[in-house]
Amino acid sequence: MTDKVQAEYFTDLLCIWAYGAQVRLRQLQRDFPRQLMLTARYIPLFACTAERIGKGWADRGGYAGYGRHVREVARDWDHVKVHADIWTGDVPASSTSPHLFLKAVQLLEQQGTIETDPSTVPPSARLDWLLRQSFFAECRNIARHEVQCALAGTLGLPIDAIRAKIDCGEAHAALHVDQEAQQRYQVTGSPTLVLNEGRQRLYGNVGYRILEANVRELLHNPQAGEASWC
Repeated sequence: MTDKVQAEYFTDLLCIWAYGAQVRLRQLQRDFPRQLMLTARYIPLFACTAERIGKGWADRGGYAGYGRHVREVARDWDHVKVHADIWTGDVPASSTSPHLFLKAVQLLEQQGTIETDPSTVPPSARLDWLLRQSFFAECRNIARHEVQCALAGTLGLPIDAIRAKIDCGEAHAALHVDQEAQQRYQVTGSPTLVLNEGRQRLYGNVGYRILEANVRELLHNPQAGEASWC
C-alpha cells in the first residue's frame, strides 16, 4: 500500500475532448484529494491552428467545418456548453500563448508568490478551466494576452508577476519541460493521463471508472514493474 500516486495530465486548451473530460479529472481529484499528486502539462496540438485546421480541414470547410465537428462531438454532453459560433470569427492562432500564461502561474505557485491551499483547487487549475470555458462556451480568443489577463484578474492573480515570468523566459522553459515529458512518455493526444512513471497511459475519452480503478490499483499495489489488474 502507498498513500500517494504521482500522475501527469497532458492536454491542449483548445482540444474539445480535453474540455469535456475536465469534469472527470475534477471528480478524480475530489475522490483522491490527498493521494493523487497531479501535474498539469500542456502540449502543442493546436500550436498553429492555421496548419491544423485552416489547411488540415481545407477540404471539409476549414474553420467553419471544424467548428461544426466540435459542436457535433459535444452535442450530447450536458455538463459543458459549446458556443454556436465556435471556431469562427476571432479564432485563436495558437494554444501556445495561453499555455505559456498558465505555466507562469504554475511557477508563481511553486515559488510561493501565489498562495495555494492543499484543500482547495489551485489558482492555476481554476484559470485553466476559465480559459477553456471562455473559448468553448463564450467563443473568446484566449490566445490574446488581454483576454488571459482579464480572466486572471477575476481570480485576483498578480498580472505583473505573471508577465515577468514570461518576459524572463522561465515560463518558456517550463513549457519546454512539458513538451519533453510528452516526448518521453510518447503522448500522442489530448487528454492523456500518465501514471506509474509512464507505464500506464490513459488517452482520450476514457470513462471515470477506468481512471478511478487505475488510481486505486496503484494505491493498493505501488511496486514498479509488477503487473496491474487494471
